[in-house]
Amino acid sequence: MKGVKISYSLGILLSLICVESVPQAYRRDPGHPTWHHGAFQDVKDSVRSDVRQMLHSRAEVPFQVPLEVNVVLIGFNGNGGYRYTVDSQKLEEFLRVAFPSHRPSCLETGQPLDIEHHVVFNAFPVDMVLYFFLLEILAAILSSFLLQVGQPELIALEEAVKGAMTPAGTAREVDFGREVPLFEVEATAVEPEFEKLYSYLFDLENGGFPVEETDRPRPTAIFVVNFDKVRIDPRNSKLDLDSLMYGKIPHLNEEELKNQEGGYIYRYRYKGGGASQIWLGSGRYVVVDLSAGPCTFGKIETEEGTVNSRTLPRLQNVLFPSPGASGESSPDIFVGKLASVIATIVEHVIAPDVRYEIVDMTTRLLVPIIVLQNHNRYNIMVKGHDYSVDVEAIEAEVKKMVHQGQDVVIVGGTHALHRHEKLAIAVSKAMRGHSLQETKTDGRFHVHTKTYLDGAILKEEMERSADVLAAGLLDVSDPSFSSKYFLRQTWMDDTDGTDDSIIKHKPLWATYGSKRQKDKRKRSEKRKPGDLFRTYGTRVVPVFVLSLADVDDNLMMEDESLVWTSNDVVIVLEHQTDKIPLSYVSELQRRHAVPSQVQRHILAGLASVVGGLSAPYEKASHIHSRPVVNWLVTAGCHPFGPFSNTSQLSQLLRDVALRNAVYARVDAALHRIRETSEAVQAFAAEHLKTPLGEAVKGKKNKSSTDLWLEKFYKKKTNLPEPFPHELVERLEKYLDSLEEQLVDLSSLLYDHRLQDANMNSSEILQSSMFTQQYVDHVLSSEREKMKCCSIEYRLPTHYSQNYIYAGILLAGFFVYFAVIFFASPVR
Repeated sequence: MKGVKISYSLGILLSLICVESVPQAYRRDPGHPTWHHGAFQDVKDSVRSDVRQMLHSRAEVPFQVPLEVNVVLIGFNGNGGYRYTVDSQKLEEFLRVAFPSHRPSCLETGQPLDIEHHVVFNAFPVDMVLYFFLLEILAAILSSFLLQVGQPELIALEEAVKGAMTPAGTAREVDFGREVPLFEVEATAVEPEFEKLYSYLFDLENGGFPVEETDRPRPTAIFVVNFDKVRIDPRNSKLDLDSLMYGKIPHLNEEELKNQEGGYIYRYRYKGGGASQIWLGSGRYVVVDLSAGPCTFGKIETEEGTVNSRTLPRLQNVLFPSPGASGESSPDIFVGKLASVIATIVEHVIAPDVRYEIVDMTTRLLVPIIVLQNHNRYNIMVKGHDYSVDVEAIEAEVKKMVHQGQDVVIVGGTHALHRHEKLAIAVSKAMRGHSLQETKTDGRFHVHTKTYLDGAILKEEMERSADVLAAGLLDVSDPSFSSKYFLRQTWMDDTDGTDDSIIKHKPLWATYGSKRQKDKRKRSEKRKPGDLFRTYGTRVVPVFVLSLADVDDNLMMEDESLVWTSNDVVIVLEHQTDKIPLSYVSELQRRHAVPSQVQRHILAGLASVVGGLSAPYEKASHIHSRPVVNWLVTAGCHPFGPFSNTSQLSQLLRDVALRNAVYARVDAALHRIRETSEAVQAFAAEHLKTPLGEAVKGKKNKSSTDLWLEKFYKKKTNLPEPFPHELVERLEKYLDSLEEQLVDLSSLLYDHRLQDANMNSSEILQSSMFTQQYVDHVLSSEREKMKCCSIEYRLPTHYSQNYIYAGILLAGFFVYFAVIFFASPVR
C-alpha cells in the first residue's frame, strides 16, 4: 500500500512537471536568454581615441557612433524549411569582418557626413535549447520532453502567415518554370505576430514604452525567416500546426526535401503596395522571408536596382543547385549573400543617408498647406472624400519626427489660382516636355512627348513673384502668426547687446577687450522699449498643392513623381485622373500613380524636409557622383516611391529622423571646429618665424601648432608671442570639454536617449559657434598688433588766415597804384 502511494505521488509530480514544461509561444521561463545591450563599453576607448585625434591633431577622422543591429534567425535551427541550420556565430563574425562600419552621406551635397557608425551585429537564433534539470533521478524519464525555446514562436508565425494567405491566381516558378498557384499575404495582418516576437525577444511589454520612458534603449531588429512551405500550405487543411507547437518536428527524407517548395508561391504586400519578400514593419524591424517569392520588380528597361530571382539567396539553390550553378551550393556563399542583404538593409533603412542636412535650432515648426486650384469643382481640404487631405493625421505624423519641446502647427487653406496671376504664370513657365521611347505590344519603339512639371523652375518663379503666398512664405512666414511666433519679451536681466534672441548666452569674445571698449559700447547702446526683441525662432516649411483641372491626363512632376522637395519647400501635384501608368513594374503588372490622392506625397515631402529622411531605395554614390537606387527595401510602412501605398512612417524611420537632427548639429559643429583650427594654423604659419625669417621646423610627427606651442609657451624666448596665453588656455580647455561631450553624445545615441542627445548636440553647436567668434575676434586683434606699421587717416588742421590774405591783397593794390603814379609821363 505504501508503494502504491509513492507511485501515485510520483505520477502526480511527473504530470505537474510535464504540464509546466509544455512550451507556449512568447512565454518567458526561468533561464530565458536576455538581450544584451552593452557594446558601448567595448568601443568606448576607441571612440575617445578617435575624438582626441580628430580634435587635437586636425585629422580627418569622423565622429564614431556605435550602432547595434540585431539579426534574428527564425527557422534556421533544423525546424524550418529544408530543416536547414545556420551557424549564428559564423554569420555574426562574417558581418563583423565584412561590414564593420558605415558612413552616411548627404544626398543634397553628395558629401559624406563627419559621422561614422561602428556597426555592432548581434546574430542569434530564436531556436535555443532549454534544459530543465529538476531531479537527477528523473533525468532519463524527462528527456523526451526537451523542446527548443523558439519552436512555439516559429509555429505561431507560420499559423499567422498561413491564415493571411489569399489566392491571387498563378505564377511561374523560377527561370520560366511551370505555373503554380499564387498566394498573397497582407503584411499588416501578420504584423501583430511579429510585434509579439519583438516584445518577447527584447523584454518589452506590448511592443513599446510609455511616454515617460521614451529614452530607454530601442533595439533594431532584422527578422530573417525560413518557413516550412509544406506546413503553411493553405490548401492543406488537415495539418494541425498547434500539435507541432508542442511536439517534435520530424526530419525530412530526400523526397520530402525536394518537395519543400510546396508547389506554390506566396508574396507579401503592405497595404496593397508592390509584391516583395522584404518589408518594413510599423515598428523597429524589417522582415526578410527567404521562403517567400521569388519576386521581381524594378524599373522597365533599367538594370540599376532591379530585384530578381537571384537577388536574395534561396535554400533550394543551396541544396539542389541547377547545372552550371554549382557555386551557389556552398553554405559559405549562402551566408555571404545573406550578409550582403543585411548590409543593404542597414545602409538604406536603419542608417540611411540624409536627404537634407538642416541645422534646425528653432523651437517651433509652422507648416502651411496652401492649395492652389484653377477650378471650383471640388476642394481637397473638405473631409469625407477619397481625395481629401487629413491635416490632423499629417500633423500627428510630423510631431513624431521632431524632438520633444518643439511646437508643431499645421494650417491649411485653399486659394484660387486665377486670383494670383503671378503664380499662374509660374505654373505655366514650369511646364516642360521631353521625348520618351517605349516598347509597345508589337515589339517596336514608339516615340512620344511627355509633359511634366519642373519643380525647381516652379520654385524659382515663385520666389521671383511678388505674391505673398509664394515669395512671402518662402522668405519668412505668414504675418498673422507674428504675434505668437516672432515676438518674445526677454527676462528681467540686463541686455548688453551680445545676447541672442534664441540662444541666451554671452559669446566668449565678448569678454575679450579693454574696459574702455566695454564702457564705450555700453554708452552707445540704447535699451529697447520693454526690452522686446524680434526673433526668428520659427521654422516655416510651406507645402504648395497644385490642384489642377483640364490638364494632361498623364501630367506628373519630374522622375515620374507627384512630389518635389527642396530644403525649405514641398510642392505636390494633384488632379483627378484615375491612374497614371508608370515605368515601374512589379512582377508582370505595371505600377500606377493615383494623382487624386496626395496625402502620402505630402507626408513624403515633409519627411524629407523636416526629418531629413531619404527614400529607402536611394543612396549617395561617390563613384557615380549621383544617387543610385536599389529597390530591395521598397515595400513596407513608409510613403516613398512607386511600390509604397501607405501614409505612415514606421518607428524605425522616426528614430532615423530624430537622429538626423542630432547628426546635422554635430556635423556643423565639427566643421566649425575644423575651420577654427585652420584659422589658428594659418595665423601661426604666417607669424611664426625663426630669427632668420625661416619657418620653424621640427619633428615630422608634430604639427606647426605643436611646434609653435613648444617654442613660445613651454620654453623661454624673447621673440614676440603671436597668441596671448589666454587664447591657448581657453582653446585647450574647450577642446578637453568638447572631447567629453562628444564621448557622452556617442553613448547617448547608442542607448537611444535621443532627447538628451538633442540637448547635448545643441550645446556642442552653440559652444562651437561662440568659440569660433572668440577666436576670430582675438586673431583680428592680434593681427593688428603684429603689424610693423600702421596708416592713420586724419583731416587737415584748419587755421584762420583770412587776415593774412587780406593784407596781401591790400599790399598788392598799393604797389599797383604806386607804380602807375610814378610812371606817369606828365610828371
